[in-house]
Amino acid sequence: MKKIAVLLVSLLIITSGAFAQVNLTKVKDGVYFAESNTFSSSGWKAQIILTVSKGKIVDATWNGVSNIAGAADKKSYAAAGKYGMVKASKIKAEWDVQAKAVEDYLVKTQDINFAKMDANGHPDGISGASLSVSEFFSLAKEALAAEPVAKGSYKDGWYYKEGDKFENGWKDSVLITVVNGTIVDVVLNGIPSDAAKKSKILESVAGNYKMNAKNGEWYVQAERIEKAIVKAGNPSKVAVGKDGKTDAISGVSITVGGFINLALEALKAAK
Repeated sequence: MKKIAVLLVSLLIITSGAFAQVNLTKVKDGVYFAESNTFSSSGWKAQIILTVSKGKIVDATWNGVSNIAGAADKKSYAAAGKYGMVKASKIKAEWDVQAKAVEDYLVKTQDINFAKMDANGHPDGISGASLSVSEFFSLAKEALAAEPVAKGSYKDGWYYKEGDKFENGWKDSVLITVVNGTIVDVVLNGIPSDAAKKSKILESVAGNYKMNAKNGEWYVQAERIEKAIVKAGNPSKVAVGKDGKTDAISGVSITVGGFINLALEALKAAK
């Protein structure tokens, strides 16, 4: 009975959190960030950035990063005509265009507690948007419930870079998200020379990469490197030996030097 009671309390807490109302007048000034915990089945992880000033949201950004081979940030990917929402959309507008409409709606109305959605999250009342918006508003609330992102020294944006050549069938890639001058997310991946293969992350998750290292599969170790870069705040602060490996990150035995150099190359545009 005690276990059941604890479970019910936990569910109530989770439920109340999911539908919690946000009072913007009580949110301190700053830049806020939140992202999905995992990549979706379509390969994307949503990101939300909100800037609050004097109790109002003065800027909102909805974007995403992917585990798809060679994918830059979602807005750039969609703007390049690679996402394909125009064909699937009721209003024949690409993802980046619809995302902008949702951003503009939030800034104009300040309706952070927007709830006019159907069971699939499709909105009623946001002109120019027919895509699901439930994750946008959920993450927006999550962002505002956290502390603002500390001010850093980089220019805000999404910075993508891939290697110059294939090695052992793969070409490295890195995508770095910078918010309020601070690195908040890193995606390390690989592009296959074999067109029949998916990205290095996806092949590794599926068990096709077969590294069989004692510290875990490739994607597991890559995630540890990503977190280390975010924590350090600068790729150059992650110590790398002459052999391209590191003792600075627990549970990482793969070569990291190439990714660190690639990350530094990517961030040259953020200086």
